[in-house]
Amino acid sequence: MSTPVEPEIETPAEAPNTQPLSLAGLVAALNAQQGRPELERIYDWLGRAEISREELEPYLGFKEGNYWRHRVCRNDFAEMLVLCWRPGHKTPIHDHNGSHGVVRVYDGVMWETTFVFDDEKGLGYKSGGERSRGEVTGSDVPDIHQLGNPEVSGQDLITIHIYAPPLGVLKTYKVGSAEIDLYTPDDSQS
Repeated sequence: MSTPVEPEIETPAEAPNTQPLSLAGLVAALNAQQGRPELERIYDWLGRAEISREELEPYLGFKEGNYWRHRVCRNDFAEMLVLCWRPGHKTPIHDHNGSHGVVRVYDGVMWETTFVFDDEKGLGYKSGGERSRGEVTGSDVPDIHQLGNPEVSGQDLITIHIYAPPLGVLKTYKVGSAEIDLYTPDDSQS
């Protein structure tokens, strides 16, 4: 005797959220997390971000010599930072040591260079590219890269970063070397 089979009822896929997110909306999204947000979700949030200069004002500040990190929020699962760069400022070549990260260019032009690491050959160039206002880029684990504001830009750069989990000690690299150092980002000014 056969058992009658009810036809499967398909439920429509959840429509993607297309509502823009303010800075407060991004903070609320991060604070609502019960675990580490996936890379795709962070891409979505920063892709929908519509943040006014007024909202960012408390996190803006530039200094000579190096870029400046301003923490917007941090919890056990993620953190958001605003980085302010003068022309010529750049990060060390680094990875995120277990965190994935997404960056949105708020204002200016950002250069991103990616690298590959070989235990015998050391660090080598992989690719490079320019990111303009409104563009979003990210890195999963593992990823070795360097970000910066090119000297030739002649303008300041403001970027919004989300890392999950929050950054700790990063690994830094030198081109053509197999040497790996440790680096702790300075949040004393955050």
